[in-house]
Amino acid sequence: MSTVHPAYAQLRRVTDFASVMLENNPNMMTLDGTNTWILRAPGNTECVVVDPGEHDEEHLQRVAAVGPVALTLITHRHFDHTGGVGRFHELTSAPVRSVDESFLRGGGTALVDGEVVEVAGLTLRILATPGHTADSVSIVVENDGSVLTGDTILGRGTTVLDDSDGNLRDYLASLRVLVDLGRGRAVLPGHGPDLPDLHAISTDYLAHREGRLDQVRFALKALGENATVQEIVEHVYSDVDPKLWPAAEKSVNVQLAYLRS
Repeated sequence: MSTVHPAYAQLRRVTDFASVMLENNPNMMTLDGTNTWILRAPGNTECVVVDPGEHDEEHLQRVAAVGPVALTLITHRHFDHTGGVGRFHELTSAPVRSVDESFLRGGGTALVDGEVVEVAGLTLRILATPGHTADSVSIVVENDGSVLTGDTILGRGTTVLDDSDGNLRDYLASLRVLVDLGRGRAVLPGHGPDLPDLHAISTDYLAHREGRLDQVRFALKALGENATVQEIVEHVYSDVDPKLWPAAEKSVNVQLAYLRS
């Protein structure tokens, strides 16, 4: 069986401290599926699980079996990352921590920007990286410098900003934070394959966002300030498969809110 991405139902080692179990829930938004990350210090029996995924019993059982799980962390609120939180806590009894307090379990407390979590031989630094959602965080594995980016940066393609609480100003600031972390850091994303250099992909993401923003500005000039979101998407995303336009509408809503503010 394959040990490269995508590899469903297998524990695929990515770094000395991180392995991934890919959930078999592919769709337009999740790409190949949700990456559930298992962090374990060499020689340590306990691990930390990041984003248990949707409520899929087989997936949750497989992830729980790699334990014992000392802690579960959530990068953001979306169902494909959190739908299985309650059941996973039942299976492992591990405390669950996230920014959104509705996911807290087992005495877990809300994550705070800049805090350092010392657990199971791991040193994990929490970085607030809002924009995709208001509660999005990235997690720096200080032991080796790798960064779990949730959906702030994906392993392929670009991130859709949630127009219910996403914010482009926040997202651009978050990308700059990730750029400033420096070169050579492995990227462990919420979806898609791992990437070798956070600085490079963050720089590319920033340039892409700023380029799309310019395209929306030009579209408003061409179509008029009262152009509908659908009209702007058809104008700006003409190079994108129309099946993806509903997702693009979310990002355009966020871009328009940014420009009009």
